[in-house]
Amino acid sequence: MQPSRAGSTCVLLAMFCLPAVTQGPPARPSTEAIVLRAARTFDGEGMHDGWAVLVRGDRIEAAGPSATIDASGAKVVDLPGTTLMPGLVEGHSHVLLHAYSETSWNDQVAHEGLALRVARATNHLRSTLMAGFTTVRDLGTEGAAYADVELKQAVDQGIIPGPRMLVATRAIVASGTYGPKGFVLEWTVPQGAEEADGIDSLSRVVRDQIGHGADWIKLYGDYRWGPHPGSHPTFSLDEMKLAVETAKNAGVPVAVHTSTVEGMRRAILAGAETIEHGNEGTPEIFKLMVEHHVALCPTLTAGGGGRGGRGSQSESPAMTRKRATFKAALDAGVTILSGSDVGTFPHGDNAREIEAMVDFGMPASDALKAATSVAGRVLHMDIGMVKIGMLADLIAVDGDPVKDIAALRRVQFVMKGGAIYKQ
Repeated sequence: MQPSRAGSTCVLLAMFCLPAVTQGPPARPSTEAIVLRAARTFDGEGMHDGWAVLVRGDRIEAAGPSATIDASGAKVVDLPGTTLMPGLVEGHSHVLLHAYSETSWNDQVAHEGLALRVARATNHLRSTLMAGFTTVRDLGTEGAAYADVELKQAVDQGIIPGPRMLVATRAIVASGTYGPKGFVLEWTVPQGAEEADGIDSLSRVVRDQIGHGADWIKLYGDYRWGPHPGSHPTFSLDEMKLAVETAKNAGVPVAVHTSTVEGMRRAILAGAETIEHGNEGTPEIFKLMVEHHVALCPTLTAGGGGRGGRGSQSESPAMTRKRATFKAALDAGVTILSGSDVGTFPHGDNAREIEAMVDFGMPASDALKAATSVAGRVLHMDIGMVKIGMLADLIAVDGDPVKDIAALRRVQFVMKGGAIYKQ
């Protein structure tokens, strides 16, 4: 049916009379120096009262007692009652997943299109940044190809707000061990990670992922596969050594998903830099991690766990075991990188992992380090410290998180690279 001329005119008038929707300019480092003053400053190692921090461009130029910081000519931002601290680090994220309580992993990977997943991820990145997490290591797109690389580019170019991203692209699994599952056996179903096996295939896939922009390589060292219940090792020690050596030729570190003792042992001996999960770790395997300088990313809250509280009736047997495993890692002196497996639960709720580490027996100051200074060292980045020359990734939270870790939920101020995103 053709619209009348009058009707067409009304439609056009309505279109032109609608209020304009404008996109604000991306946040950029200030052209003038900025001095931040808070009640106290956690510098990544300890707490200091009455400090100020001078930021110029995207770096920290000075930090120390307020009286020693020259604020002349600088814009002064007062943050009374708050703790100024390095931006928090999420060591294990999946920005292209959303909470499993909404949609199962299988259905997300098999039934949600790439454009839909990227649209969600845009919101996930914003929520993460506004929650005070200024850096994420994203460990696998779970069927979304190389979308993490392009999301990282969008953040870096100021197209969308988000944290700094380290990305692992597709992640690597042994053939026949991953998913989605539940389809007829005659079908070849695209996987949530890239399959590779043996010398030729593994080295090619590692190189190809690095060529597509991977900052880290992620291997699945064990998984739920085969006729028996539970997780079982996938790659042999020689295969893992080859993958690590190939990645290191490009200066790219390797993270290994593994929970079994044998999977962890192979990852450690192969030269992995971080172990993800480590749910079945023993005192002996944690001692080996210390000897080989391998960090643990415990993901205590993966899947939304770790919220019941000590002795809670709602805590599962698996979480009770996780408490014991985490304590064994702490007792052995393993380096802990804070990482939650966010994406299995809602983005922006990342602080639950740091809260869980404290609930599981880690001193609050050490839990803060795991998400700041320790994270910076493990990820090989100039972040995590309020220190001259470091990137100006800074947040302010209401209260003192050393005394009350829940203060991390009360983010009042967010700066990334000298640009203010929240105030």
